[in-house]
Amino acid sequence: MAPGKKPAYGYEPVILISVLVLIGIGLVAVYSASSILAAERFGDHYYYLKRQISFVLLGLLLMIIAKNINYLFYRRLVYFILGSSLVLLVLLLIPGLGVKVGGAQRWLRVGFISIQPSEVAKLSLAIFVAYTMSRNVEKIGTFFHGLFPHLLVGAIFITLILLQPDLGTAMIIGMWILILLFIGGVNLGQLFVLLGLITPIVYYLISHTAYRLHRWWAFLNPWEDPHGFGFQIIHSFLAFGSGGLSGVGIGNGKQKLFYLPEPHTDFILAIIAEEVGLIGVSVLLILFAFVVVRGFKIALNAPELFGTYVAMAISCMLALQVIVNMGVVMALLPTKGLTLPFISYGGSSLIVSLTGVGILMNISKCSLKASSRQ
Repeated sequence: MAPGKKPAYGYEPVILISVLVLIGIGLVAVYSASSILAAERFGDHYYYLKRQISFVLLGLLLMIIAKNINYLFYRRLVYFILGSSLVLLVLLLIPGLGVKVGGAQRWLRVGFISIQPSEVAKLSLAIFVAYTMSRNVEKIGTFFHGLFPHLLVGAIFITLILLQPDLGTAMIIGMWILILLFIGGVNLGQLFVLLGLITPIVYYLISHTAYRLHRWWAFLNPWEDPHGFGFQIIHSFLAFGSGGLSGVGIGNGKQKLFYLPEPHTDFILAIIAEEVGLIGVSVLLILFAFVVVRGFKIALNAPELFGTYVAMAISCMLALQVIVNMGVVMALLPTKGLTLPFISYGGSSLIVSLTGVGILMNISKCSLKASSRQ
């Protein structure tokens, strides 16, 4: 380094500070949204908060570990990582191992810990897609080196997730893989043909399942069934409307008082909107934008293609989850069980997201080392 030249820190501080602030906001929001519910269910106002803090600590530990492991290490273990997440999804379907909640078997019980394998699958698929695209960059436009391997692996994972059943996560993963393939340069004609084949399958899955069809009609017109399938989204509307510009104050929201179902998970944004208003939601959007935009910049500055695609995959997944969760809460999209990254209550999503951030930070660090040697 030249004398008097300031050290370069890359994008790590921007992402780290933004994520830490989001986690802090999330802890406050989880406690505010869940304290009454926790007291009713478990006799402890802090039940969900204490569990969320434990998830945060574990996630931060894994983030620090991932930050200090050279991301190229994952390239050597790509099939082991992919296979391990596939095994978790298969184990989930074995009676006695999977935990069924609300009619869906999405959690795997390991001792006193519950794991959501579909969240682990996102990270393993990110590494796999990045590996195959970077390895076949010269042949990515051909069917057997571009679309086919990702279609085959993606179809296996999506089918296992649909068996839980979890159409929302399956669709998100499918959309995300298609976006990555588009970025990687897969033949556009093949992508459009694939979309044409997938669309009637999705239509069939929605139209031939009663609760999915009700959710669709609730999205189109929640007021037709205000005490049934429209109940949740209507109370989300009421939360946003009550919040106005600056909100009713932290802890003073009314929709969490057994009106909005499970306010600390998928619909936590509605509670935030009610208590801190448009200003608070705008702050969240800015923080998420910092993380995603910096993630894309890390991808563009990565020292080689595998790092570029891994960083792009993680950034796209975070962005897609934020867009879909916010879209659902504001009734711009049909209801899906998708968490708001770093904010919603839940261990698997938070831990996987923080691990992904650690990988982003390592790619940034490796980029700086590579540039300093030039």
